[in-house]
Amino acid sequence: MALVVSKFGGTSMGDAHCMLRSADVSLQRNSNIVVVSATSGTTNDLIKLGEMAEKGHLSEVEALIVKIKNKHQVIAKDLKSDTQSLQDLSILLSEMDSIARGIYLLRDCSLKAKDVLMSLGERMSSVLFTVAMRNVYAQQKQKREVKLLDVRTVLKTDDQFGKAKPLTEAIIKLCRENLKDCISGQTTYVTQGFIGQTLAGATTTLGRGGSDYSAAILAEGIGSDTLEIWTDVAGVATTDPRICPDAVVIDEISFKEMSELATFGAKVLHPATLLPAIRSHIPVLVASSFEPEKPGTWVKKEVGASPLIRAMALRRKQTLLTVSTPEMLQTHGFLYKIFKIFNDYKISIDAITTSEISVAVTLDNIDTINPALLEDLSKVAEVNVEKDLCLVSLIGNNINHTPGLAKKIFENISDINVRMICYGASKHNFCFLTQEDKGQETIQRLHKQFIR
Repeated sequence: MALVVSKFGGTSMGDAHCMLRSADVSLQRNSNIVVVSATSGTTNDLIKLGEMAEKGHLSEVEALIVKIKNKHQVIAKDLKSDTQSLQDLSILLSEMDSIARGIYLLRDCSLKAKDVLMSLGERMSSVLFTVAMRNVYAQQKQKREVKLLDVRTVLKTDDQFGKAKPLTEAIIKLCRENLKDCISGQTTYVTQGFIGQTLAGATTTLGRGGSDYSAAILAEGIGSDTLEIWTDVAGVATTDPRICPDAVVIDEISFKEMSELATFGAKVLHPATLLPAIRSHIPVLVASSFEPEKPGTWVKKEVGASPLIRAMALRRKQTLLTVSTPEMLQTHGFLYKIFKIFNDYKISIDAITTSEISVAVTLDNIDTINPALLEDLSKVAEVNVEKDLCLVSLIGNNINHTPGLAKKIFENISDINVRMICYGASKHNFCFLTQEDKGQETIQRLHKQFIR
């Protein structure tokens, strides 16, 4: 029997109707583990709850607590939840209240406290979704038992609160030891995405978007044959349909292409999701829980066709940081100094170009970066910062070995200024920077030229 891990996003958890529909999808897919996100908008509300509590805004704190409680209690009522589930939900809502008031009294929301607060979104939604699953299984007279699993018992991480790293070997060992009834097909587990636990027992989160990652980790943990990501879109599109109405859903895409696409702006999959799937060669299906009859997109190691340009992505709010000094000329060790500074501040660089005396790198929204970074860079070189840019990426195959590709690209956008080009480092990606207000038009023109 094939092992299937299915993950449902926040919109698929939006209300009782959405949950029942998603539960029916998981039944049809014969899921062994179902991983759920928080109900739509709840994670944002929990983050705001922590912020308002830390600032001492008690009235806003109380209003958010009421909002979150009402939302989940309505879903529980609509699902006709049993007494035990209502009690479990009540305990979690009380925990949320206590944590928020504790933050308010201390005027401090540490990363550790924030992780516990944010974990409540998935912990509450999984209680409710377990009810939905049991209702659907009972209606369909399924004999398989549905159990609620606290994912923290198997998904162990380090103690980097806010963006914890999974301990892969420990996770695989715990999954194989503790989830045997799931692997044998006797039980379907409903569990939480996004959260984990240190070996010392502290709750952690994997970072925003980490529910996809959690599902992939668990798929690897039980040796799954398939990982399914159920969302509100019908698959991976050739580009964002909100930017380009001509975008179409891709039937299949390779792991390497999808990794580039996710990293450089596609929102449908969290970039880290693919890491466990790639390691364990687990095919990934991306499909819509709202339109489950549509085939979706398969992400695989090997695919049938390898077009020159498969898809395009746009990454907004980019900053171009140029570091220049004549001391770079014919000297060694200078690049090490620069990148050591980025490393010290834990800054990830997306694209890079160099000349004899300059290094140019792209960064996500610099307004969220520690200003001391620029001060330290200025001690070793002249620093120039350009904001309001976007990164346009063309994803495909053999890009760096195709004559004339760059000519076709820039002929189509000859009147749009390009600030930086990265070409040759990857056979799957050609990317460049342009002004933020030109990004959408750039994608539209290039999509028409290369895809439709």
